[in-house]
Amino acid sequence: MIILLGILLFGLLVFVHELGHFLAAKLFGIRVHAFSVGMGPAIWKKEKDGVLYSLRLLPVGGYVKLLGEDESSEDAAAFGNK
Repeated sequence: MIILLGILLFGLLVFVHELGHFLAAKLFGIRVHAFSVGMGPAIWKKEKDGVLYSLRLLPVGGYVKLLGEDESSEDAAAFGNK
């Protein structure tokens, strides 16, 4: 039971952390492509307003993918252009 509670609390911590990245990007007008909690294969996915939200199998992290974060982009809403 303690291990399950630890995993759930870590997942909550990851969610809040990644939510901070997501909200900051939205606040500054950066286009967000994906918001994910967990790593590995997706166990739940939903796309809404151009953002792919997902919950993944391994509860060891998460990520927010931003436009222009890994590649150059001429789009005004890209991470590198803000």
